[in-house]
Amino acid sequence: MKIKLLTLTSIAIAVNASAQAVEIKYVLWDSNQMPAYEQCATDFSVQNPDITVKITQSGWDDYWTALSTGFVSGTAPDVFTDHLAKYPEFVKNKQLVDLTNYIKRDKLDPNQYTNGLYQVWGKDGQQFGLPKDWDTIAMIVNMDMAKKAGITLEDLNFMTWNPQDGGSFEQIVRKLTLDKNGNNATLDTFDTNNVAVYGYQNPGSGGMMGQTEWSHFAVSNGFKFQDKPWGHQFFYNDKSLAETLDYLAGMARKGLTADFKNTQSLGADSMFVAGKVAIIPQGSWMITYFDNNVKSQYHWIPLPKGPTGKRATMFNGLADSIWSGSKHKEEAWKWVKYLGSADCQNVVASKGVVFPAIIGMAEKAIGVQMERNIDSSAFLTMSQSETYLPPIAQNGARINSTMENAIQSILLGKETAQKALSKANKKVLRYSK
Repeated sequence: MKIKLLTLTSIAIAVNASAQAVEIKYVLWDSNQMPAYEQCATDFSVQNPDITVKITQSGWDDYWTALSTGFVSGTAPDVFTDHLAKYPEFVKNKQLVDLTNYIKRDKLDPNQYTNGLYQVWGKDGQQFGLPKDWDTIAMIVNMDMAKKAGITLEDLNFMTWNPQDGGSFEQIVRKLTLDKNGNNATLDTFDTNNVAVYGYQNPGSGGMMGQTEWSHFAVSNGFKFQDKPWGHQFFYNDKSLAETLDYLAGMARKGLTADFKNTQSLGADSMFVAGKVAIIPQGSWMITYFDNNVKSQYHWIPLPKGPTGKRATMFNGLADSIWSGSKHKEEAWKWVKYLGSADCQNVVASKGVVFPAIIGMAEKAIGVQMERNIDSSAFLTMSQSETYLPPIAQNGARINSTMENAIQSILLGKETAQKALSKANKKVLRYSK
């Protein structure tokens, strides 16, 4: 009887404590990361029994729509996963909490994070997020198709590219592109109007960032987005970008990629999974997706070296931010600090889904992936190549819309790249001031 009585008492205490706990609402967009953060939330609540964390996940587009609606209606989550392309607007509209005083008070060490990830979330002496992970871009290749075409992994790992003749990259893409009669695109008999398998697929237009679509080609061709983060000078009218986009548009005319309209409706990822394309570029956040869905043999490879002699990739880092309208800022800070800690990021690394921000955690995540026979080391190779940040500026939404329209017109063949980009860059310069 004593044992039962103690058990009932314990339950009563737990229920009472739970009833008094502050609930922190936290949102993210990647369903693959949910299990890791649910574990972090459980561990956090054990250490902080007066705080519970409610996690909600929604897809990319719905995520940002709901967040914007929440800011306006006053119902936004206390803490949310933030993106470099989005946060300048939030800073401008005073929707983020400056974390500087919390960081100083609790003596948090910014040097624990991979170089650059902490600094990019700061502006004018204020800090608007703690780093959670980083990503780079690589290419995924259908190795069954490559083997049939006589292409080796070494060939793929050391591709070069240029906007004039496409380099060894285009030669490989031609060998992998097959028409419905089985002719590849190196042959005169290749039928560009009846393609069964495309050698490569550009994912789309990419807006102001072109993260997976074109920026890696453009930067390896000498392109630079802007003078500095938060700077007012943009260089979308540069010849190096025009050459790159003209080249990508030309690949569709050669039958080496699906045209822009078909890409929009089908999606490059789905095309790869279905065996309709041999190579696509994609980010490290998609490693688990492809492992779960691709039935053929595949391999991740580094991006090609461009005319600069270097590989180049966008180095993007997500962060966790606190909404300025939160009624529980102290508790929200405790959760953000835990998300950015070794305790939580070690859990994230153990799931092998993304590369956590703390130094050394990415290598652990890669090791976990290796145990599942996934070689994701190409992304680490890219992180040690030439890296660049996404463009960061005021009025990002207007800049993104402007560049989206311009690049779509290029890929649809409505305008030459130089003409479309020159007009667009004039608008971007106005918006960025």
